[in-house]
Amino acid sequence: MTTAITIGMIIIYVAIMMGIGVYTSKQAKSVNDFVLGGRNVGSWLTAFAYGTSYFSAVVFIGYAGQFGWSYGVSAAWVGVGNALLGSALAWVVLGKRTRIMTQSLGAKTMPEYFELRWNSKGLKIAAAIIVFVFLIPYTASVYNGLSRLFNMAFQIESEGAYKLIIVVMAMLTAIYVILGGYAATAINDFIQGIVMLLGIAAVVYCAIHYQGGLSNALAELGKIEVNGKTNTLNSIFGPDPLNLFGVVILTSLGTWGLPQMVHKFYAIKSEKEIGKGAVISTFFALIVAGGSYLLGGFDRLFCTLDGSDSGKAAIATLSNGKPEYDAMIPATLQAALPDLLIGLVVVLVLSASMSTLSSLVLTSSSTLTIDLIRPKMKKTSEKKEVVIMRVLIAVFLLISVFIAFHKNASISTLMSYSWGALAGAFLGPFMYGLFSKKVTKAAVGTSFVLGIGLTLLHMFLFGFGWFPELTKAAASLPLNMASPINAGAICMILSLIIVPLVSAFTKVKDTAYVDQVFECYQK
Repeated sequence: MTTAITIGMIIIYVAIMMGIGVYTSKQAKSVNDFVLGGRNVGSWLTAFAYGTSYFSAVVFIGYAGQFGWSYGVSAAWVGVGNALLGSALAWVVLGKRTRIMTQSLGAKTMPEYFELRWNSKGLKIAAAIIVFVFLIPYTASVYNGLSRLFNMAFQIESEGAYKLIIVVMAMLTAIYVILGGYAATAINDFIQGIVMLLGIAAVVYCAIHYQGGLSNALAELGKIEVNGKTNTLNSIFGPDPLNLFGVVILTSLGTWGLPQMVHKFYAIKSEKEIGKGAVISTFFALIVAGGSYLLGGFDRLFCTLDGSDSGKAAIATLSNGKPEYDAMIPATLQAALPDLLIGLVVVLVLSASMSTLSSLVLTSSSTLTIDLIRPKMKKTSEKKEVVIMRVLIAVFLLISVFIAFHKNASISTLMSYSWGALAGAFLGPFMYGLFSKKVTKAAVGTSFVLGIGLTLLHMFLFGFGWFPELTKAAASLPLNMASPINAGAICMILSLIIVPLVSAFTKVKDTAYVDQVFECYQK
């Protein structure tokens, strides 16, 4: 009966998505319509699009499980950081200037912004390649989280079923994005966002209620020893505040330099909508992210590593010696939720993930078409460009599906390397470029090289398990340098430092061009 209800809810949800795709397909005739919704999207749709692109199965399944286990209820600080730094401050600082400058320049993608802001085709090509390559592991991590949720809901364990779930999700995403472009994703994101808000609230309530209420759950959590100490998992800052801060930086500051996130500011209807959108987006992040990490903070009450407690789900230890973090939230949900709510949770995570997937594939396909393919094809009509984007959406999904088939990395690892590389390369140049005429092309290029170079170096040293002794030594430091999360956070901070530093020692060559670019703020 429960399975039938869950399947029924999924069918209704998918039908609504497809219907919106068909409805909006008539509006996606030009490149501007397909990529930006005609730059006519209101504050509510934009704020929900921002939030649902921000949070997916990666956060709900991967990050909430891992960081809840490691930091207890203090993991909720990550959700607070996501709301204040990743949402509110990002909208206030970046929103208005991004909208004005990108519209004035006619930029539809982040690589195109780099080209037109610094008058450099080389920067555009480099940025486009970085976007395409490093969005793929993030997409694969979303598929991984989705498949685990479906395994929990329908008790599916076979490798073939795992692959089938990934393929079906990719096909569904492709259909409605290919049909309606940004307009379809924005409307769907609004509906998906409502599902996420209701679902998270219900899930957190049920999990805490299952443990006898909040005070009792905190008391039980405090009895669990971490590094020989009790009353750390239920404390305000948890057992490891320094590394928790690294998670806050990666997941909050990262949004400032991610192309699929700042792209939302390109498409908003007017500067007047920015303030309202900031409030809505912040509230959304506080509920969804705060609720997800708070839920994860109690996962030790539902899971065990050694199988000694028959009342808890036994979590496997992987070949790398780490717990299977990605299995913790599904195990928690299976224990805490009544059967009828399982269907809501499946739709919740499906909503969160489909919205993120649609944003990722649209960003990647538009980047390839506008920034790499169009310059090579003279006299290409708008209609033909839209067709090319639709084909590339399918190509991007095929590549990410192939990577997702190989479950060699955890959800959090895939996302951390993706965010670390993208925001590590783009954060400083993008933000400073909106405010300062003194940012040089050399500084932008240096940030690109540093962000990607450090990410690849960290992957080589620690990501593949080739140097176990080095990894062990790096992990034993107060700030775990073997962690891709901390590596990504460091890349972002270095980007903010290196851009003004290099700009101070180099010169802007075409000052007249830069003055013309900044005239948009005076109009």
